[in-house]
Amino acid sequence: MDAAQHKLPYWRLSGFYFFYYASLGALLPYWGLYLDSVGFGAAEIGSLMAIIMATKIVSPNIWAWIADHTGKRMAIVRFGSLAAAICFIGIFFTVQFWWLAFVMLLFSFFWNAALPQFEATTFNHLKTEIHRYSRVRLWGSIGFIIAVWGLGDVLDNIGMGYLPTILLILFFGIWVMSLLVPEDAVEHLPMDHAPLRKILSHPAVLGLLVSCFLMQASHGPYYTFYSIYMKEQGYSLGVIGTMWAVGVIAEVLVFWGMHRLVPVFGLKPLLIISLLLASLRWLLIGLFPANGAIMFFAQCLHAASFGIYHAAAIQLIHTYFKGRHQGKGQALYSSLSFGAGGAAGSFLSGYAWQSMGGNVTFMVAALSSLLAVFIVWRYVEDKPLSPLNTGR
Repeated sequence: MDAAQHKLPYWRLSGFYFFYYASLGALLPYWGLYLDSVGFGAAEIGSLMAIIMATKIVSPNIWAWIADHTGKRMAIVRFGSLAAAICFIGIFFTVQFWWLAFVMLLFSFFWNAALPQFEATTFNHLKTEIHRYSRVRLWGSIGFIIAVWGLGDVLDNIGMGYLPTILLILFFGIWVMSLLVPEDAVEHLPMDHAPLRKILSHPAVLGLLVSCFLMQASHGPYYTFYSIYMKEQGYSLGVIGTMWAVGVIAEVLVFWGMHRLVPVFGLKPLLIISLLLASLRWLLIGLFPANGAIMFFAQCLHAASFGIYHAAAIQLIHTYFKGRHQGKGQALYSSLSFGAGGAAGSFLSGYAWQSMGGNVTFMVAALSSLLAVFIVWRYVEDKPLSPLNTGR
């Protein structure tokens, strides 16, 4: 092991990802089912899920501005993690729609502040070895798998009413892990950067951000209604949890080998491949939901639609945004893709689901990711944008 690898706080970084994505593994697959169990309809569920995504439009950018001017990224991660856990306690008071909307707004404002700054912290610890990011991030996928796989049968036996308690425990786990990650590697950032407005006006950057928006919008029906969709087809919660887990296992395998794929294929071709396979995935889910074998294969495509996509996109963001703009770059990626894209996808899928049904909604999702293919092919550059980094 070389010196750079030896200094990397691998297990502390990985531990944070583990708990963060374990909470996501409990929230995304089962929160819609929980809301359904307490009497909400498709449009209300879509709206409540959209709130979680929508706060990513604003929250990461506010905290990124503070982090990039203070260098205290981990202080923000710790504060956001603790505040999110405390705010989530409000879930236990009542299940009235507007109260839940308020609690989810407040909780997710802080919860969504943590991850982009932690991503920037991870890249700073990795220094010149950013291709090793996926080897750290894969522990997040493992946390997701354990949560989603374990909770299916557990909730089948004890009832959906215990989900908020399980989530609260995981949210406090995120905060505890944040206390273990050192701050020192991110306090002195290089200052060789162009003005932010110049970076954002570059066609490659705009193309990447728009394609990320479309890709995450295409995930809206999946993250909001996939579990409900599968339950309507007669699958048990245990099988549904297994289906989610299969997707993330495939994602883990990709993260494990991504550092080898990037030098061979390049980031842009990998991004295009991931978008094409995402379109195929949504088509299969929309057309053949009752076929267990096809659904299993569609879940394996999560390796591309999230694993390859996220690893390629986040490395391109890190390439485009230099110096003290690193945190802003990660925040913009989070807010415009997982935030605006995810919120638009969740919100619109609620109404589409109600009026057109699940099959058509997933086919519309396939068109969204297919449009992103053209944008990446036309505008995204698979190399550092030197004029952005030098200020010329």
